[in-house]
Amino acid sequence: MVDNRKQNVSVRMSSTDLRRIKDIALRMSVRDSDVFRFAIKSTLAKLTPLNDSLVRGKDLLPVFVGSGSELTSYFELDTLRLEKIINSGVDDPQKRVEHEDIELLAMVGIQENYVYMRLKQLLEKQPEQHAVNNALKEYLLEKYIGGLRGMEVGEVAKSA
Repeated sequence: MVDNRKQNVSVRMSSTDLRRIKDIALRMSVRDSDVFRFAIKSTLAKLTPLNDSLVRGKDLLPVFVGSGSELTSYFELDTLRLEKIINSGVDDPQKRVEHEDIELLAMVGIQENYVYMRLKQLLEKQPEQHAVNNALKEYLLEKYIGGLRGMEVGEVAKSA
């Protein structure tokens, strides 16, 4: 039996974030709680592959590539933690994500100059310095997912 009852949850947030939620709700003529629910549901949709314990290795890349540096920086995911999340339980070498690529994912928001330098070595064409996130996304998707350039992250996650 599925329990469909709603529950109250207490969340700590800054006054700035709360003000932004109130401003959005006011402008859209909806309740604050509607904005909260929307934000949570849309974020959970993006993170759905992390909810499935069978999704591992390269199949998890769209989640991290699609979030740019947001996930890794917000949760302070270093290379070791990120590698454990992505490659834990992956025996098939074809499904594993290489350590060096996970390292790039972990550094993209923090050490962009290093990521830029490494991408220059890995890519046939030189990426633009201000577009490091896009260049890394393109590199990883082409290498591990293959032929999915131009697709939105949600489409990539569905096809993986």
